[in-house]
Amino acid sequence: MELELVWLLRAAWIAGTLPILVASIPSSRLSSVHGLLLDFAKRGKIMSSSSKRFTLPQKYFGHFYAVASVWTTFLLVSTWMYAYKTVPIVSKPFHYSTFASQIAGGSQIFSWLQSHTAPVEYKYSVWRSVFLLLLMDVQVLRRLYETIYVFNYSSSARMHILGYLTGFFFYTAGPLSLCCNCIPEVYKFVLNGVAEFIVIGKNRMPAFELDWWEFVIPLVKLGWLQWIGAAIFFWGWIHQLRCHAILGSLRENKAQADEYVIPHGDWFKIVSSPHYLAEIVLYFGVLIASGGRDLTIWLLFIFVVANLVFAAAETHRWYLRKFENYPRNRLAIIPFVY
Repeated sequence: MELELVWLLRAAWIAGTLPILVASIPSSRLSSVHGLLLDFAKRGKIMSSSSKRFTLPQKYFGHFYAVASVWTTFLLVSTWMYAYKTVPIVSKPFHYSTFASQIAGGSQIFSWLQSHTAPVEYKYSVWRSVFLLLLMDVQVLRRLYETIYVFNYSSSARMHILGYLTGFFFYTAGPLSLCCNCIPEVYKFVLNGVAEFIVIGKNRMPAFELDWWEFVIPLVKLGWLQWIGAAIFFWGWIHQLRCHAILGSLRENKAQADEYVIPHGDWFKIVSSPHYLAEIVLYFGVLIASGGRDLTIWLLFIFVVANLVFAAAETHRWYLRKFENYPRNRLAIIPFVY
């Protein structure tokens, strides 16, 4: 099951990235491909207000951030509990009472709660997945908050329905890609937990005791790559927060909702889409935190870069067409490069 899921995710990321890469090739022969993909990718200010066929209000962004928050949190809690219960990195002290309980048959009904013989590398890979999902959860929860409280979408702002569905795909497959190395075991763990609850009943379930030391300290023990990745992640995360606040402040009331002005401040000084640049940075942090050895996460990152660079290029062209006084020193998304 694990291999099938991994290859399915990899195929999905490749299938999503290839059309963008092809459409980005500067060739007149591919102009139709570029135009078609651009029609799907357009949203908000770069989409004509008269283009309403196969489109939805841009405020529907909140839908896939809501789904992402629930889905990522579910994966995080499930994977974290699986790691805590079955593959602890912190060694538990030996207790005679525990041994006696097992001899007497008084331990948990299902043996899946104790799998401490798992290989060390596997244990660390599971806890890395917990770490990555924790970062992802921080991101999607903030994006949900911003969609509700920071952005004041214009009533005329639209997005293509395929772009809407792509959002659901990304925020479903993205978190899953971060834990695909252990998700079959996590799935069995959750099913067994539900089965135990059904068989034993709520009143007869053993009391759940949480050792916070064993619950949290394995994340600290992961390694320096994880913390470097987390630092890069939060660097991008903070700048995206600032850039979104700047964009949101441009339309603080309904009267300004249909007006467009040139944003200034933070990374807007150097690029037209600093919020996209910040997203690339934070996903690069996730890639570093993963250890950089998982092809699935590499493909996820490549999709993010291709998608955002493609969108940023069109946004930059829109700014240049819209404002005669637009700062000419700003590039589209990558400082000093593009």
